[in-house]
Amino acid sequence: MVDLKAFNKSKDFLICVDSDGCIMDTMDIKHFKCFGPCMVKEWGLEQWQDEILNRWNDINLYTMTRGINRFAGLSMALSEINEKYCRIEGIEEFVQWANNAKELSNASVKQMMEESENPIFNKALLWSLAVNQGINALKDYEKKPFEGAREGLSALNKKADIAVVSSANKEAVIEEWNRWGLSSDVDVLCCQDAGTKKECIAKLKKQNYKSGHILMVGDAVGDRQAAEINGVYFYPILVKHETESWNELVDIALDKFIGLDYADYETQKKREFEENLK
Repeated sequence: MVDLKAFNKSKDFLICVDSDGCIMDTMDIKHFKCFGPCMVKEWGLEQWQDEILNRWNDINLYTMTRGINRFAGLSMALSEINEKYCRIEGIEEFVQWANNAKELSNASVKQMMEESENPIFNKALLWSLAVNQGINALKDYEKKPFEGAREGLSALNKKADIAVVSSANKEAVIEEWNRWGLSSDVDVLCCQDAGTKKECIAKLKKQNYKSGHILMVGDAVGDRQAAEINGVYFYPILVKHETESWNELVDIALDKFIGLDYADYETQKKREFEENLK
């Protein structure tokens, strides 16, 4: 498993695979134990905790906004809380920032905290840092691959080069994939330090794979968009049906992809992807 700059293609086909929520069963646990509860605590929303946490999970896990940037998701959730439950001080400016900022990160929210007198940016940074601490405190057994993913990845790698294309922290991906013995079936690692998913796929295309020879496997709308923008195929890992999705990827999708007969099948899978997200 090498970095993008050191990668050279060795097979005619390339399969890009997301990590969180696709290979690693980590999306739910991070939102259930970290993202939502930290928001409730930071803004003192315990009075409406159950309803608010359910809605947080809908926004971030079970609808077409699955996989949304954490600050964009926070903006959506707090805006709804402001309308339905209680006044969120400074929400208007925060929503405007989340909708228009060139970058949504701890660094950019810290910059806004320093430039603005609006206390919501300080609270957003404290929330994000608390989320990171919570994620770091998760036990190893709580961060594991989906059933069928490890075997599926090995089957894919027999037919195609494998690239991890993830917006997650590089060190975290390496640690998790090494711990579960996944790295041996990966040829190249592209994480947040290598650019966005869209940018990483564009760079991988420069290895001169033929048209129709690249497939992106992911669980979120952002994965599909990154594939479509680059003109490559997409295969969805369906939330709550991850094991079935991996089995079908190996048993049906892989042969169609390698056999250059994927286009009509992709249309069907994209429809199932949209229907699965409320």
